Amino acid sequence: MVGANGSGKSTLLRLIAGELETEGGFANPRGKVSIGNLHQEPRFDPAHSVWEEALTASREVRRLEKTISRVEAQMGDPKIYVDENKLARKVEEHAQLLEDYTKMGGPGYEGQMRATLLNLGFKEEELALSVTALSGGQKKMVGLAKLLVTRPDLLLLDEPDNHLDTDGKAFLESYIRGYACTVVIVSHDRYLLDVVADEIAELEFGKLTIFPGNYSEYAFEKEQRLHRQEHLYKVQQKEIGRLEQSAQRLIIWGRSRDNEDLIRRGKNILKRIERLDKVEKPITERKTMGLELLGWRGSNKVLEVNGLRKGFDGADILSEVDLTIWHGERVGLVGPNGAGKSLLFRHVLGQEVADAGEIKLGPSIEMAYYSQEHQTLDYERTLIDTIRQARAFSEGAAVNHLGRFLFSYAQARGKVRELSGGERSRLQMALIMLSGANFLLLDEPTNNLDIPSAEVLEDSLGEFEGTVFVISHDRYFLDRVATRIIEIEEGGAVEYPGSYSDYQAAKTGAADR
Repeated sequence: MVGANGSGKSTLLRLIAGELETEGGFANPRGKVSIGNLHQEPRFDPAHSVWEEALTASREVRRLEKTISRVEAQMGDPKIYVDENKLARKVEEHAQLLEDYTKMGGPGYEGQMRATLLNLGFKEEELALSVTALSGGQKKMVGLAKLLVTRPDLLLLDEPDNHLDTDGKAFLESYIRGYACTVVIVSHDRYLLDVVADEIAELEFGKLTIFPGNYSEYAFEKEQRLHRQEHLYKVQQKEIGRLEQSAQRLIIWGRSRDNEDLIRRGKNILKRIERLDKVEKPITERKTMGLELLGWRGSNKVLEVNGLRKGFDGADILSEVDLTIWHGERVGLVGPNGAGKSLLFRHVLGQEVADAGEIKLGPSIEMAYYSQEHQTLDYERTLIDTIRQARAFSEGAAVNHLGRFLFSYAQARGKVRELSGGERSRLQMALIMLSGANFLLLDEPTNNLDIPSAEVLEDSLGEFEGTVFVISHDRYFLDRVATRIIEIEEGGAVEYPGSYSDYQAAKTGAADR
């Protein structure tokens, strides 16, 4: 399922899952269908460890276990086992429960859950971590593990690739391709949709249109349909114009000659035009966010990190990290989830205290930070107040600025918590534009952004006068933006000159040797 941010994709998934009620029509599964919904931003009990949270997926398994025990007890009741019909019904019910129990992964449930978490990249010791200590990608993997073990008939995945590292995306692609039941996936990752999709459902202006094939086939067919629609629209408009002119002439002649027959003929033509099945004017150009990054030069040496070390519970996450970033560079920071990329950012921002080493910023460097999980936003504040807190704007000026980022007046007056993930991403972009910073720290900035918005960001970063340090697993984005790649590997930083493709080629060459 594709569509612009805010078009209603997540809402539609929640309607299908039964989490929201329709205001008209219906969204009901046919027959007895189990549904699993992976939300765009999984919410966990902050008091849970990874293992405790994972086991919450077993509520249905636990319910089935209790029901099976109750039915088995009933089968041993003399009132039932001496009655052939009653016993047959209980045996049939018991068999169905066992089938459901097996389908839900009941036998050996805990063992399956542990194996799934380990296959998804968690280490045994990480299962005891609090869910609050997890990165965005790790949280997504916990949510995915809960669904994989329960194996629903209908799997709803809302941007499951967001925050995932390269290995995680490869696993997700392989899993979806091999899934025995039905999958509906919302994603802006063109590569992922090319690999896994059998058809594309486009949600646009409140309407759903189905295109057969993968994303590339959809993009081609969409373009062809737009061209056909534009041609038909022009032909029809030309014909309507000709008929309208004819009708007006007849009416004018009839009135000037007091001829009711001419007037009636003219009005009949106008009625014919009203009854025509109108071809809608195609929208060939979509409005995109008006992001302009107006940074300035500042210091030549932007950032210097020497011997940085940070660990938790006696284990180093970052060890002896050394790196230097110079003015004008676009540095991509890569590595598996949990390697310490966001942790390094927090040190640069002064939000963490290192165990050893030092971090130096150039004397005329001003930073702006984009958070992958939108922690920089106050969810209870209105969008207008959010903008006015960043800049001394009048309410009208704040609304105008928000309009550049595709927010309506009603949204501007609403609260941040009412926005979708993509809309919160655009709001962060609006704040970064106001910051006037010359050093941007961007943590997964393309997550949640639709394709047109990601392209605007790529173009803006290309024209930005300052310096960019960005965490991303978006291969296309890094190829367009990055001039150098730094990989966090075994706690240290390894540098690779060039784009992401250059980095991949270097890694592949090293592996071949």
